[in-house]
Amino acid sequence: MSPWAVPRTRRPAEGIRLKTWQEIRMMREAGRIVAEVLEAMRTLVQPGVTTAELDRWAEDYIRRRGGIPAFKGYPSMKDEGGPPYPATLCTSVNHVLVHGIPGPYRLREGDIISIDVGVNFRGYFADGAITLPVGEISPEARRLIEVTQAALWAAIAQARAGRRLGDIQWAIQHTVESQGFQVAREFVSHGVGRALHEAPSFVNRGRPGRGLPLRPGMTLAIEPMVIMGDWRTRILEDGWTVVTLDGSLTAHFEHTVAITEGDPIILTALEDDPRLAS
Repeated sequence: MSPWAVPRTRRPAEGIRLKTWQEIRMMREAGRIVAEVLEAMRTLVQPGVTTAELDRWAEDYIRRRGGIPAFKGYPSMKDEGGPPYPATLCTSVNHVLVHGIPGPYRLREGDIISIDVGVNFRGYFADGAITLPVGEISPEARRLIEVTQAALWAAIAQARAGRRLGDIQWAIQHTVESQGFQVAREFVSHGVGRALHEAPSFVNRGRPGRGLPLRPGMTLAIEPMVIMGDWRTRILEDGWTVVTLDGSLTAHFEHTVAITEGDPIILTALEDDPRLAS
């Protein structure tokens, strides 16, 4: 789940809390539930299913697994305030970029849907998202999904101690813009751990070799949000749903990642990283 905007600070390392291995293991428990929910969505997303039905299934599953839906009741992130988020999932269909509220909409053949979910497990958070086709989709929509997922993997490859936040940002921007798409500019990736949103918050555009140094123990929710057309967006009257200004399609992928001395650990993957068992 992406915050609305980037907090500006003269000291970008301010507020960043490095996690211990034990804390990362607890985040993995939250991330495992996130991964299981998103994997189930690959089967549950079908023409005729309502987004509310997907949401009910997800909430029931998370609670049965001992977690708490992290989004439900989340305070509005708009400066002027607004209603808390009312659901477990964000279900963003077609031209909805992020924060689509589940409801009576029935998925249709040819739609694409981005599903974002966060889990609180015993006080530790993880956050993930996936974009799925509904039945047969257009070649252009499929390419949008593929490029957005590729941008996430390119960013994760840069999430290593000794590199900088700009390396992650540039990996997303370059992957997306080289294919003729646009990165959302008003919504950000973010830190995560003991809260759903922690420092640092960072746009998915930047310059390599610049920005905050990456250190072991940092935990980031990296989430490319990609638009087929114009990057500009607007927020609907519900105070949450973000849509593209020109009605163009969007896609969104996200993993929660822990930075270590070596390769990053994807805490929202289905598979366990053997380092977390040691």
